[in-house]
Amino acid sequence: MPNNLASFAIHVDDIDRARAFYEAVFGWEFEPWGPPGFYLIHTGDEASPGIQGLMHARQEPLTGTGFKGAEITISVDDVDAVRAAVEANGGTITYGPGTIPTVGTLIRFLDTEGNDCGAMHYETPPHT
Repeated sequence: MPNNLASFAIHVDDIDRARAFYEAVFGWEFEPWGPPGFYLIHTGDEASPGIQGLMHARQEPLTGTGFKGAEITISVDDVDAVRAAVEANGGTITYGPGTIPTVGTLIRFLDTEGNDCGAMHYETPPHT
């Protein structure tokens, strides 16, 4: 059995603010599931469902600076459009765009909750 990523979780301080950010920037859909304030994230559609995502309140506040957890990179068609959407919806660009030869064009950003994320237009899309 391959060791493919099956799920990811985004821990946030403000669920409504984070949900609005990811809906506006990536068009993700959120489904209430389990306890209050816990959501399933639908990143794709029936033809290309993507990876199961989860979002819920952070157990402890994010403090200090520097890398704080798993690094996620989201495959996108238009890095410049995503960059503009990140900035328009309260995120902060921390890198790029930069080109990684034979891989693609990348930006890194902090979402509204201080989570470090990436968005990349891949030359050859990764397997999903």
